[in-house]
Amino acid sequence: MSLASVRAFFAEKAPDIAVIESPLSSATVALAAEAYGVEPGRIAKTLSLRVGERVVLIVASGTARMDNKKIKAQFGGKPKMLGIDEVAEITGHEVGGVCPFGLKTPLAVYCDISLQAFGEVVPAAGSTHSAVRIAPMRMAELVQAEWIDVCGDQR
Repeated sequence: MSLASVRAFFAEKAPDIAVIESPLSSATVALAAEAYGVEPGRIAKTLSLRVGERVVLIVASGTARMDNKKIKAQFGGKPKMLGIDEVAEITGHEVGGVCPFGLKTPLAVYCDISLQAFGEVVPAAGSTHSAVRIAPMRMAELVQAEWIDVCGDQR
């Protein structure tokens, strides 16, 4: 269902963007970089967080590290990663395939400025074997994301 919802999202909002599939798993940043032939920083990882009662998605460069102090300042509370079952239930995507496209539940999406270092990034597309190639600004526009600075130095 998840890959299908992402395909439907792009068919409606950006038919020029194709979902690409790989026989290799892209469940981690390192695996995704290998599967799609890009440096790890170009992988756009999606973090599913609960801050108080609110669930948010933060899309960041694959090599960026989340800074809890910056997140707390941005959202007014301590962030907690969602559990595996919660992620699937809320987003409709399995862990390793979570992305801001084709979500089961409407969620606030934020893009970390770490993505702006790249002309093209590769976020997952709803499964551990799918992704898209997209400009960060276009991705933010398509999912109505706000740009924020919540990551520390890149690894």
